[in-house]
Amino acid sequence: MKRKNRISVDDFISAHPSGLFTFKDTSELEPLDTIIGQRRAIEAIDFGLNMKGPEYNIFVTGLEGTGKSSIVKELLEHHAKSMETPEDLCLVNNFEDAYCPVVIEMPAGSAVYFSRNMKQFIETIKTKIPDLIETSEFQQEQSAIQDEVALKHKKLFETLDHLAAEKGLSILRQEDDYQVVPVMDGQPVSMEVFEALPESQKQQIEQQAQMIEKELSEALIKTAKLSEDMNKQIRAVVTAKTEQLISDQIDPLRYYFKDCTDIQTHLKKLKEDIIDNIALFLGTQGSPEDDTRKIQAMTQSLATRYQVNVLVDRRHESGAPVVFEPNPSFQNLFGKIEKKPVMGSVETNFTMVQAGSLLKANKGYLILNIEPLLLNPPVWEALKRALQDSMLQIEDMPDQADYGMPSLKPAPIPLTVKVVLVGGYEPFSLLQSTDSRFNKIFRVRADFDYETDLNNENLAYYARFITRVCQRENLRDFSPEGVWAVIEYASRAVSDQRRLSLRFGQILGVLKEADFWAQKTDSPLVSEDHVNRAINQHRFRNNLYEEKVMAEFDDQFVLIDVKGKVVGQVNALAVYDMGEIAFGRPSRITAESYMGTPGIINVEHEAELSGQTHDKGVMIVSGYLGRMFAQHYPLSVTISITFEQSYDGIDGDSASSTELYAVLSSLSNLPIRQEIAVTGSVNQKGEIQAIGGVNEKIEGFYDICVRKGLTGKQGVIIPASNVKNLILRRDVVKAIAHEKFHLYKISTIEEGIEILTGIKAGKADSNGLYPENTVFGCVQKKLKQYHELSLSFGQ
Repeated sequence: MKRKNRISVDDFISAHPSGLFTFKDTSELEPLDTIIGQRRAIEAIDFGLNMKGPEYNIFVTGLEGTGKSSIVKELLEHHAKSMETPEDLCLVNNFEDAYCPVVIEMPAGSAVYFSRNMKQFIETIKTKIPDLIETSEFQQEQSAIQDEVALKHKKLFETLDHLAAEKGLSILRQEDDYQVVPVMDGQPVSMEVFEALPESQKQQIEQQAQMIEKELSEALIKTAKLSEDMNKQIRAVVTAKTEQLISDQIDPLRYYFKDCTDIQTHLKKLKEDIIDNIALFLGTQGSPEDDTRKIQAMTQSLATRYQVNVLVDRRHESGAPVVFEPNPSFQNLFGKIEKKPVMGSVETNFTMVQAGSLLKANKGYLILNIEPLLLNPPVWEALKRALQDSMLQIEDMPDQADYGMPSLKPAPIPLTVKVVLVGGYEPFSLLQSTDSRFNKIFRVRADFDYETDLNNENLAYYARFITRVCQRENLRDFSPEGVWAVIEYASRAVSDQRRLSLRFGQILGVLKEADFWAQKTDSPLVSEDHVNRAINQHRFRNNLYEEKVMAEFDDQFVLIDVKGKVVGQVNALAVYDMGEIAFGRPSRITAESYMGTPGIINVEHEAELSGQTHDKGVMIVSGYLGRMFAQHYPLSVTISITFEQSYDGIDGDSASSTELYAVLSSLSNLPIRQEIAVTGSVNQKGEIQAIGGVNEKIEGFYDICVRKGLTGKQGVIIPASNVKNLILRRDVVKAIAHEKFHLYKISTIEEGIEILTGIKAGKADSNGLYPENTVFGCVQKKLKQYHELSLSFGQ
């Protein structure tokens, strides 16, 4: 067996660089104050934040656990600190159209002040306006006006009475009417006496009475006009005093907001509206009880008209807002208009309007997860429309609108917000290919990497990252060996000796759990043993299914050989991904060859248990056989390949080289060593290609060998290009170091078949013939026999 194919422990195990970790524990290190390995993403975010325009929103992609959400929030908050704090927003009544309330901007932090002052103002005028008519000053002015009108009224009727007396008539005053009657001897004449008078006298009296009645009508019109003028004068006095009262109460507020045109306009209209409705503020003295209740209700309704609804309060903000909305429903994002039930119906007003996250983040930044948005298409479409139009409309959801009920429609609000969507690669790819507006609005992509180079700089950063976590989470400090154990775990997480994982969510879990085990042993520091125990215990909590699967090999319920030799049979390796953990499991692949219709029968494909990638791998095997052995005559052989005792779907091409070895063994009739398992894909040139899950596959076969008994000859063949991915468990490393278990690296099918059979593969001469005592020579001989036999049978 070629020594050059052996992989020694030194090929994939390295101690931490001497001189790098000179600290006694991580308490001696400065906490990490930078971001590790995300230069591309950070520069993209910085570009997006500084680009102006509604189209330069940002889409952040990356795997879960890379810390992209926290990093984005940290970067945005840092950037936002250098920006001005935007204005507060309030919603006030539109006195011309109550269904279209008005949005007012005011200096940051002043909205609550404005709202509280307006509330106090409303309470003040509700009590002070009625008090105006109770003051002695007002009573005197009112009495003077009334006395003046009463005097004019008296003079008017005195003149009329004198004129009537001259005509022998008198004006009798009844409750609601006046009557002109003739007078004789100072007494009104009765109807009987009047009828007894001569006709000429009666006509004269009637003519005189008609003249007086005409004068009376004119006098009554004049008295009504006098009463109207009196009321106008009294109202003018009330108005003047109310205006003075309002000015006394509101002028300080008007001066405070002297630079805010919208507030000045609102206060002017508010003052005019109060004057127009002054009668409802003047009290209910002397009114019936039912009328009193109605007037009080109307007064309360009027008070609501003058309230201020604070939509956005930035008193406690410094710089531009950074808002994260975890649940981007329509109402949470765009705001809502609440309604209350009233006598079988519903009603609303501008005080029941609430702002959503978009408005709270206006002139700042809004962070959203893409997945919940895509689950709610109306919200996603509304968000794109708002961003594209740079305008926000607070409204009812279309499917929630009460079409029979009037609702509010606040004025549209100019929107200047930078939206940062956070999501995975699949939704990003889907949106890019199917949503044309997405590409116009989210023109900046920030892609977070899941790994970075393992170099001295990043190793130092990792140690400082552990220091930061220890301080923030109040964990024990880590020893240098403990730090290196975490780094080994980070490398294994990406299956690359030259790389480190940037999925710090997983790393954080290991740090916390290692601290727990250090606490259990009363250790002042977290050591290498504590880290390894944390990793092992995490696996133990999640690997029940793995143990059940492995136990099936103990009693031959699942057949597998780890010693001896068998023709046409090879141990392949597969990986089972269980979410939290992944583990390797060996599977027996067998191949049978016989005369028949040329081609390979893929049993899994025929049983509809194989995926497209696996089918491709089988077809590559067919191509390789044709390239190597069918250059001078056609193949006249049928080959059947299957995964034994496989009842679930199979996909992937990592077993394609294994299948090819089984085929070559079957055709050459040379047995395969069963103590060696194989993984690796192959191309039509016979070159071995890298595969995934190499560590899990090796460990899975090792565990089976341990269960069945180590012989010192067992091992695994892997692609040479996967050596850099070897980061194995300590027990496996120890077995390899003591030559109880072996690893082999290969680059071609020829190297692999020589290890599996112990016989040279063989190299064709100029005529395409392989030496007889080689694997390929035996294969060629068998295929030639099949061809000649097929000719003899006339096939």
